[in-house]
Amino acid sequence: MTDALSFGVHIPFVEHLGFTLHRMEAGESELRYAARPEHHNSFDVTHGGALMTLLDVAMATAARSHAPEMGVVTVEMKTSFMQPAQGPLVARGRLLHRTATLAFTEATVHDAQGRLCCQATGTFKVVRRLPVDGRQVHALKAVPTD
Repeated sequence: MTDALSFGVHIPFVEHLGFTLHRMEAGESELRYAARPEHHNSFDVTHGGALMTLLDVAMATAARSHAPEMGVVTVEMKTSFMQPAQGPLVARGRLLHRTATLAFTEATVHDAQGRLCCQATGTFKVVRRLPVDGRQVHALKAVPTD
């Protein structure tokens, strides 16, 4: 059993894909993801859209790591795909620079053999997090996973 962190907010699409957060501190993040068959493309490997979501969330989490009470929204993202992503995947995000309103980030996804599958850079707008539709904003906490 490993400890996974809560993202601190309810993100239905991330929950649907099954991403788990394992690190969010000091401008860095680590997420893990095992694509299910319905997340594959016609070549039976992880769909590029799922990978872009994984990279986006890894970068956003790294951007939020210094101020988790704040939110971030993606302004732009550039993704490069190097090779097919199969099996359990690890995404690592890193905050490169942050101003009062913008965060500049990068992220990578590696497969179980440690091969680089894809990478991205992204810019995020830092925003004050407000409750949406009566939902509460929750603090980050450790939760057990298998």
